Amino acid sequence: MLPDLETVRIGVIGLGYVGLPLAAAFGARYPTLGYDLNGERIAELAAGYDRTREVGPEELAHAVHLRFTDKPADLGECRVHIVTVPTPIDRHKRPDLSHLIRASETVGSVVKPGDVVIYESTVYPGATEEDCIPVVERVSGLKLNVDFFAGYSPERINPGDRQHRLEAIRKVTSGSTPEAAAFVDRLYGSIIAAGTYRASSIRVAEAAKVIENTQRDLNIALVNELAIIFNRLGLDTAEVLAAAGTKWNFLPFKPGLVGGHCIGVDPYYLTHKAQSIGYHPEVILAGRRINDGMGRYVVSELIKAMIHRNIQVNGARVAVLGLAFKENCPDFRNSRVVDIIHELADYGVAVDVHDPWVDAEEARRVLGIRLKADPSPGRYDAVVLAVAHDEFRDAGFEWLAKLGRENSVIYDLKSLFPGESRSMRL
Repeated sequence: MLPDLETVRIGVIGLGYVGLPLAAAFGARYPTLGYDLNGERIAELAAGYDRTREVGPEELAHAVHLRFTDKPADLGECRVHIVTVPTPIDRHKRPDLSHLIRASETVGSVVKPGDVVIYESTVYPGATEEDCIPVVERVSGLKLNVDFFAGYSPERINPGDRQHRLEAIRKVTSGSTPEAAAFVDRLYGSIIAAGTYRASSIRVAEAAKVIENTQRDLNIALVNELAIIFNRLGLDTAEVLAAAGTKWNFLPFKPGLVGGHCIGVDPYYLTHKAQSIGYHPEVILAGRRINDGMGRYVVSELIKAMIHRNIQVNGARVAVLGLAFKENCPDFRNSRVVDIIHELADYGVAVDVHDPWVDAEEARRVLGIRLKADPSPGRYDAVVLAVAHDEFRDAGFEWLAKLGRENSVIYDLKSLFPGESRSMRL
């Protein structure tokens, strides 16, 4: 029998960019337990501090029914188990389900008859029922739709976005039976002000999620390719896009680096599944190749500009402003700025990286990159504005220009200052 929505206890497994906002939203209404492997993270959250900056102290305080733990056994008191762990790719660009499998083992160790297990992590169609639920069944000894039920409601969190918050984004829901689907839909509908959309099956919901970011990836790839073409034609891409944007149905995508835990990753989940059933996707992978190669392209254009100004490349010093995968966000997972840094190093260039949002110790530990706290004016042969943080916008172009030497190259990768003729842009 499905849980009673009025008395349900909810467990959220994984308290990152997706799990914590969800736990806080449920915790304002239902008894909710947030679980994470990282004991340090649990201690910080219990003290009201979120290092991702997605949930403020006031939001955590408002979640009066929310508790935190790093002990899996504590989840045994919950009737709904929501899995919100990362789904990255490995170095061969293949789906890495290891986090999901471990989370499913954790759920399997505590799930009880009548419980509901819901996955939010982005996967390929079929992963929930073919890869995850069998793990829960194996560990628990229970059977899906006989002893417990499952659902899938894909996350739509946009890190750093203060406007499109969890409650303001319509939520897709689904379940393993019609009754389970109705329960999952009511559960999310009770906290999502924007409403819900109940998909006909878990596989449909999985597919809907994975194509959201695949579509964005392809649109950005198109604009990136256009930028390369326009550069060879001597045209300013920003000017061309502004002119084309006067048509009502022109999509407002801009060129740039495509990183992060979603857009640069999710298409590989879909192409992996497609290849497993004997279909080789061409358009999706072509877009991925373009976007994955933009770091090399940026560096090649920068090096050409330096040579044209008679700047000695080997031994030059370049300031890279921004390491996060997007603006106003400390998340540097799959940041393609790293490609620029490594490519410059291959040319013998010394690189100073500055990012006011990223934790310096974490960047050093995870990426081996030491952040520069305060770049020195007049020291650099080139300056690359890689991430459009508000701090850089507020500092202004003159601050940016003063970081460079008299003959330096300024590459405004994000077109943060489109009116400046002294900089080069994509």
